[in-house]
Amino acid sequence: MSATTEAPPATRREPQHRPGNRRTSPLSPGRLGLYAALLFFAIIYLYPFLIQLVTSVKTNADATDNPLGLVPDPFNFAAFDRLSSTDFPLWFVNSTWVAVSVTLGRVFFDSLAGYALARIKFKGRSAVFTAIIAVMAVPGIVLLIPKFLVLNQIGMYDSPSALVVPLLADAAGVFIMKQFFESIPVSVEEAARIDGASTFRIFWAVVLPMARPALITLTILSFQASWNELGHFIVASQDPGLYTLTKGVATLTSGQLGAGNQFPITMAAALLMTIPVAIVFLVFQRFFVQGANAGAEKG
Repeated sequence: MSATTEAPPATRREPQHRPGNRRTSPLSPGRLGLYAALLFFAIIYLYPFLIQLVTSVKTNADATDNPLGLVPDPFNFAAFDRLSSTDFPLWFVNSTWVAVSVTLGRVFFDSLAGYALARIKFKGRSAVFTAIIAVMAVPGIVLLIPKFLVLNQIGMYDSPSALVVPLLADAAGVFIMKQFFESIPVSVEEAARIDGASTFRIFWAVVLPMARPALITLTILSFQASWNELGHFIVASQDPGLYTLTKGVATLTSGQLGAGNQFPITMAAALLMTIPVAIVFLVFQRFFVQGANAGAEKG
């Protein structure tokens, strides 16, 4: 009796799909609806900026007759010429040095305070951090009158320092830096501490360079906040030579230019005022997202 060998059953090969030949599935109705909704809200969000841009190159008559139109008739750059004859250049210079000074001060002092709360153990540390969180919940407008009273009592009112000193630190910046410093392992500081480095030396040379995303986030937020600040500048000075862009543009909209709506020149001023903040954000946008995510993950 001879042994018979049976052939193994043939295995069926699954067709292989190459990535290059994969067909893209058509968009589902739900996804199309989602994209349509996102596009709709994007248009709603961008439309005021388009109105601002277009109105700045309109004539007064065109801006009055057709305020929401997106096609100027005719194109007219007289608003920018008139703006150059006002104190706008002075306001721009004042806003620049105030914003740069406040930004540098906030980055330094908020980083110091955040590192102290994250690393240095002292009595009442939790209470201090709780107070900082509480300050973040207080509307800024509530503090305007106390700011005015303090500035007036110490003789700082209506001086350049009054525009900068009260803004050199803020609770939100301290919170961001504390959260980021807590995400850095303590072990990275041990070698420097064994070598005899002081606490400030460890902060400045070891920890602070590692906090670059948080520092850039704080830089963007501080520059934007100080550039767009209005309430504090109103109560800090009344000298026209200390007007910033926000305060100066507010005087334009209040009728300083004379009769009529003056929409083109006010929109031209607002447009020029928006450009520096937009440039700073676009340049550092990637680091801003990294720093915000790092603080959120730790929190």
